[in-house]
Amino acid sequence: MKIGNRIFDTEHDCYIMAILNVTPDSFSDGGKWNDVERAKQHAAQMIAEGAAIIDVGGESTRPGHQQITVQEEIDRVVPVIEMLKQNFDIPVSIDSYKSQVVEAALKAGADMVNDIWGFKYDKKTAELTARYQVPCCLMHNRDKAEYTDFMQEMCEDLRECAAIAKEAGVADDKIILDPGVGFGKTYEQNLTAINHLEMLKEIGYPVLLATSRKSVIGNTLDLPADQRVEGTLVTTVMGVEKGVAFVRVHDVKENLRAIRMTQAILCERKG
Repeated sequence: MKIGNRIFDTEHDCYIMAILNVTPDSFSDGGKWNDVERAKQHAAQMIAEGAAIIDVGGESTRPGHQQITVQEEIDRVVPVIEMLKQNFDIPVSIDSYKSQVVEAALKAGADMVNDIWGFKYDKKTAELTARYQVPCCLMHNRDKAEYTDFMQEMCEDLRECAAIAKEAGVADDKIILDPGVGFGKTYEQNLTAINHLEMLKEIGYPVLLATSRKSVIGNTLDLPADQRVEGTLVTTVMGVEKGVAFVRVHDVKENLRAIRMTQAILCERKG
């Protein structure tokens, strides 16, 4: 898969999508990087630690978050995307589900669209993704955590997201799926999603796992957001074992080490 100017071996490797939240209220790092200079310093650090993609988000999507205006979100993300493209040779993803924000980000040089509603909130986002010929990550989400058969329905929902993308003209080799841990799911369903990632792989697209510092880890270990690194590493290891191609994380260095160690053991297992 090509993202920006880089080729990703999504069948045989796992890459770090590093989180760059330029928001005052994100659940884990709100306000830390929400000016261009601090964002630049943090991006430089994450790239040095092994990030393969930088994912820029301008609106918190934590539970109970307040939706901001389109213009406010554009004003947050565009200067940071422009700065990243001017200063670093790394693919940049825009973390937004609003077509106007996505269009502004793509004009600013973003190489990928990461949509927490899997193109179901604003289908024009799918059309923009196709027009700019960039890859997309389509996340599973629902308004309510109500299911009859959770895993089957989650996979069916993601097939629908992929169908929206393809109908808009997005090529098969530009689609990534994300189980949406922490979105539209109970605590138990989040654990189930992580434990059965192979079912997402069977849909036929690369899988991205985004669990970094999330509530499923906090609830399991009874820890605040800034103490969930070890729990995140466990989910990353399980993701690699299940064949995910990307993990979206805050803590780049630690997660990359966990990936490399897991890959070494799996390689020996295969002989």
